[in-house]
Amino acid sequence: MQRRTLIVGLVAFLLVGIVVAGAIVFSQPAEFRGTFYVEPYPAAYEIELTRSNGDNFHLNDLRGNIVLIFFGYTSCPDVCPTTLAELNLALEELNAAQAEQVKVVFVTVDPERDTPAHVQEYVNHFNTQFIGLSGTEIELAKVWNGYGVFRSIVDNGSATGYLVDHTARVTLVDQQGNIRVSFAFDTPVEDIVHDLKLLLK
Repeated sequence: MQRRTLIVGLVAFLLVGIVVAGAIVFSQPAEFRGTFYVEPYPAAYEIELTRSNGDNFHLNDLRGNIVLIFFGYTSCPDVCPTTLAELNLALEELNAAQAEQVKVVFVTVDPERDTPAHVQEYVNHFNTQFIGLSGTEIELAKVWNGYGVFRSIVDNGSATGYLVDHTARVTLVDQQGNIRVSFAFDTPVEDIVHDLKLLLK
């Protein structure tokens, strides 16, 4: 009798364990493929820069949308054009209603050469809905520092001018203005699309 009671108790314990484990698994947040921040935090710095038409841009104006922010420069030989092309491909994988809710913002790390008009002209080659921003070095430095962006001028003696080493991550700000995910350079497009769809549900 005692043995039967012990077996019944053990089975019940195991069943409870399975139920609890299942509840824990299914209560976890969906699996993101980029670097996911479990505790979302407000975008590090309210971006206030100049658009090509001379208007001031405020990040808060895009509240309610997902914003993908990338820092780069128009003379970049590889990383920047690759990243912008991949972000455009990601938007093309969304349906029209979803794509309308995703904004791409490109902030220069080379204000000496990148005027607001030049930056916007550059991003238009990838998608005319992309937003290109520039400003003075003082204005931009606040944003770079706020987003942890490293930049360094590299004089390689080339006739085409200097290069700029810079952080090459895409930062995703969600609809509530919180940084939720970031993507390393060369993250597969399908991974970016996957994470966008999770946040667009």
